[in-house]
Amino acid sequence: MKQALLSDYLSSAADLVEEARAGRMFVLVDDEDRENEGDLVIPAQFATPDAVNFMARHARGLICLAMTQQRVDQLGLPLMSQSNATRHQTAFTVSIEARDGVTTGISAADRARTIAVAINPEAAREAIVTPGHVFPLVARDGGTLVRAGHTEAAVDISRLAGLTPAGVICEIMNEDGTMARLPELAAFAQRHNLKLGTIADLIGHRRRTERLVRPVEQGVLNHDVGGKWTLTVYASTLDPAEHLVLSKGDLRGEPPLVRMHAVDMINDMVGNHQYSTLHGSMRMISEAGRGAVVLIRDTRPHALSDRVRLLD
Repeated sequence: MKQALLSDYLSSAADLVEEARAGRMFVLVDDEDRENEGDLVIPAQFATPDAVNFMARHARGLICLAMTQQRVDQLGLPLMSQSNATRHQTAFTVSIEARDGVTTGISAADRARTIAVAINPEAAREAIVTPGHVFPLVARDGGTLVRAGHTEAAVDISRLAGLTPAGVICEIMNEDGTMARLPELAAFAQRHNLKLGTIADLIGHRRRTERLVRPVEQGVLNHDVGGKWTLTVYASTLDPAEHLVLSKGDLRGEPPLVRMHAVDMINDMVGNHQYSTLHGSMRMISEAGRGAVVLIRDTRPHALSDRVRLLD
């Protein structure tokens, strides 16, 4: 299969969400500069014995259950390692088994049973025992917008499909035991009549369709530059950071003046305001009668001390 034609076999993230909603399996590929691998993925609530058997027979990688941190905490599952030194920091917990309804635990039916119990919100943690033959993975909060892994992608797609936010994933290997890359994955998907998509496209889909910040507080600020401003605090849905927006006038209609301003705690607070880009922007907006300044804080733990160190 020629590389130039591979894009013809790629489905959009929206298509994969529809496949998930319908309970169908699909292939998901990560970036070439990451693992450069493809996984079979199916929403966990559709992980029937037949689906598990298909993964074991045709993909032949490790069958894992991707879950949210919240669900892992509810089940009381500790991480397999407290100091994860793997390249991509894949967050394995201890392996699991359903306490009841299984035999040896390794059969497709037994693993499907374990998966069903693990994602059942009514199931208590006592319904799961360790170790076992199903390998849970913890998805990072924020999903693929925080970590571009198959774990997060499986949870993201299940959530977007309106399903339980959990997915079963399995790496796809070639017949010779090597990992399948994009050309082989495209052929695999075509052979089994499966949709093939990329994590990169899923990330783009989420950025286009989801609101990632929300207003949490609002007040009025009287300032030497421009007088009265509306001050709005926005919180990110991906991390605890809060950012400020200074706005003036009615922002609807024609696009207003907007400055995206990286807050400099030294220059903005104690520097010469005459030459400050922040105050210059505020003056321009005040003269226009409408506009906004988005104040983006550096939320790294040592950002302020690093900035002061630059003064030396």
